[in-house]
Amino acid sequence: MSMLAIVYPQFYGVGGITRYLDSFLSNLPQGQAVYLITGDENRENRRYKNVEIIHIPFKSTRLGKLKWIIKARKVLKQLYRVRKISSINLHIPPLIPGLFLPKEIPLILTAHTTYLGMSGMFYKENYFKSQWSVIEVAIKRWMENLIFKRSDKMIALTEQGKQEIEQYGYRKPIHVIPNGVDVDLFMPDAAEDKAYDVLFSGRIERRKGSRSLVEVCTRLVNHKPDIRILIVGYGDDDAWVKQTLQVHRSNIKLTGKVPFSDMQKYYRQSRLYASTSYYEGLPGTCLEAMAMGLPAVVWQFLFYDGLVVHGETGTLVAPNDYDEMALTIVTLLNDQDRLSELSHHARQKVEREYHWSRLASDITTALNTV
Repeated sequence: MSMLAIVYPQFYGVGGITRYLDSFLSNLPQGQAVYLITGDENRENRRYKNVEIIHIPFKSTRLGKLKWIIKARKVLKQLYRVRKISSINLHIPPLIPGLFLPKEIPLILTAHTTYLGMSGMFYKENYFKSQWSVIEVAIKRWMENLIFKRSDKMIALTEQGKQEIEQYGYRKPIHVIPNGVDVDLFMPDAAEDKAYDVLFSGRIERRKGSRSLVEVCTRLVNHKPDIRILIVGYGDDDAWVKQTLQVHRSNIKLTGKVPFSDMQKYYRQSRLYASTSYYEGLPGTCLEAMAMGLPAVVWQFLFYDGLVVHGETGTLVAPNDYDEMALTIVTLLNDQDRLSELSHHARQKVEREYHWSRLASDITTALNTV
């Protein structure tokens, strides 16, 4: 196999791309060697077999990203010149590093999200208000177009991601390879006390359905006054969510930001996973919850296609039908046999199709055929 340079400046932290790369590198197929070109912000001591990590000083500002890619560009050109790498795999966003990569080195993009999707413009219906102005979105999409044209192929995480990329006019190969989960780490435990009926987990922001989260939780308490709800996450809307749900504090616990290592405990203590998110690359928390045997109740969006199978691994509800989502959740909680059946199928689905050891092989194959 050829040598590969993975480029992503913000490798350390709790973000979705960070977890994706950590899982991929931990399951790297035998014989594949990788250079990881990253930053040193929040640096941790991580080691992977056949992976050399090259740290370049980094600060997560626009100027910091620009300074970082200028230095990374020199490193990449040198590695290519001495034939230590044959291609680059860039993960986006952020976009700035993609604008300054050496043009002579073959480029494979992994697009975890697009600004077409993140701004809500992929949908015909306006499900959430974008955090960016129309001008800001136009600039970001212009930058994406430049990077897309420069690439030789792309990897998308979902069919929705593929369709978003195609709306940019991209006609080169696009491989759809989903995110995965470590099924040996995320395992159900029937002996664990189920302290919570419903678990919501993820970023608390409008794009992720923070306002609809409140609507659903309010209806859940009304339907089932003794319900126990756990909300794990943080974001720019968490103060509003916390204040609004304060009236139901005896039913609802909000943890705020928690270490990734705590998540297994919260999954094991919950009976069912629910999400009101409007946009995801491929939802890592849903994957983890299903690996732990939690059925999923989510809005019916294309990014769940193949993962949440209606009536088999969970239930799909029409977006913004708060009453139907609340009623679906309560009905499942009151039917232990049905809940157990969905739980079993959810775990089987993830083991069969979303195990990182298998997906890492698929990704490696795609990366080595430029």
